[in-house]
Amino acid sequence: MDRLEIEATPKTPKIILDADDGTMLFEGRSNPENANDFFEPVIAWLNEYIKHPAEKTDLKLNLELFNTSSSKYIMEVLKKIRFLADNDHLFNVTWMYEDDDLEMLDTAEAYEMMTGLRFQKVSYPESGRD
Repeated sequence: MDRLEIEATPKTPKIILDADDGTMLFEGRSNPENANDFFEPVIAWLNEYIKHPAEKTDLKLNLELFNTSSSKYIMEVLKKIRFLADNDHLFNVTWMYEDDDLEMLDTAEAYEMMTGLRFQKVSYPESGRD
């Protein structure tokens, strides 16, 4: 399965999906003008990945902000991880947030409740995005 890599723009996040080692990264801002068009290849890739996942899947969400339409697709990504978890595959979800961004922390906790997944929540100083 091919690696999917989407470069960041001022309105869209950097996305790296690598089936070989099971790593997935979403990083930056997600405010695309057409979220469906932007996320369509991501969801298609994930639909294929869950058929033959890596031994362990590591999802890292390091988003500064995202709009309502992006939140729908973030939930879709998390549902794919939930599917893996339900089928006894190892997974890790890391949710990165600025240490003073309590709204983003609350959002992570809401996604945990909605999906039943547990996230590793990691805060960093505002100037410390990696």
